[in-house]
Order: sequence, then structure tokens, then C-alpha cells
Amino acid sequence: MGMLKLVRPSWEHKEAYTSFYEEWRESGEDMVPWVIARDPYAYGDMLRFLEDGERPELAPPNFVSHSTYWLLDGAERVVGASNLRHSLNEKLLRSGGHIGYGIRPSDRGRGCASELLRLTLDRARERGIGRVLVVCDRGNTASERVIVKNGGVFESEHTEENGNVVCRFWIGGA
Repeated sequence: MGMLKLVRPSWEHKEAYTSFYEEWRESGEDMVPWVIARDPYAYGDMLRFLEDGERPELAPPNFVSHSTYWLLDGAERVVGASNLRHSLNEKLLRSGGHIGYGIRPSDRGRGCASELLRLTLDRARERGIGRVLVVCDRGNTASERVIVKNGGVFESEHTEENGNVVCRFWIGGA
């Protein structure tokens, strides 16, 4: 696994991010967090979209401001991504949470997700978010283990409109 670090999206990591994106697309899996589904081939537009996401005044209706981070390994490969929502609206409180995160398919099962969530929780605390909601689909035992390893305490389940059931965990705070 090597040394992992959390960075802001930048031009410096364009090729590494494009490789991450292409591997995920080729896998056919849902892209998590949602921001990684954004087409990176107009790279400047994608970076601007991510930067604008941090500005509350630019948030579309029913969205909250958010920050995106990339997890790099020692070879400067993008192995994961996280999206930190700065607040919760009604939908995020029920089934989205503060943090969405994902690891590229070829790098799973090596502890990267635990480190990605840990580092993103640090960023949440830096923003003054002391109590963080993290969710995962029921049956996603790998993600549940990552959340619990990072201090997650199960609160409840929520059934989404499409029938998917998410498990809700709180980390930190009262």
C-alpha cells in the first residue's frame, strides 16, 4: 500500500486521476462518491466544478457546499476519492451523510478505504464538523467495517425511494 496522502484535485495529478476514472468506468460499478462520475476529459471544467462546489452561494437547489479529495499512494497514483459535505440537508441526513468515499477497484482490500475515511474525518474536524454521519448500503460489509473502525456507531437504517436500504453511522461528538 505504501504511504497514502489526501490531496485536493489539481492539474498536477491529471493523468493519475484520468487513470483512476477510466479503471472505475471500465469496471461497470457505480461511481462513488458521486463527483467522480463527472467526465474528466474537459479537465479544467471538472476542476472548476469541484472548486465551485465549495462555495455555498453556487450550490444548486437541494445541494450543500462540499469538498472533494483524492487519495494518492506513494507512486502518486489516485487510489481513492472522498467528498465531504459541509452540512446536511434533509436528504443527506436520511441517506447521504457527510462523507462519501470510494477506492478504485484494483486497490481494494488493502486498507486504503480506512485511511481515506480517517483522513477525510480530519478534514471534517478542521471545518468544525464534530459529529459526522457516514452511511453505507446494507450488506456492504467492507464499508461497514471501515466506518466502525473509524469510530462509527450504528444509529438506524433508512429505506430509499428505490428500495435500497442504507445503514446510518455517527462518528464523534455527542
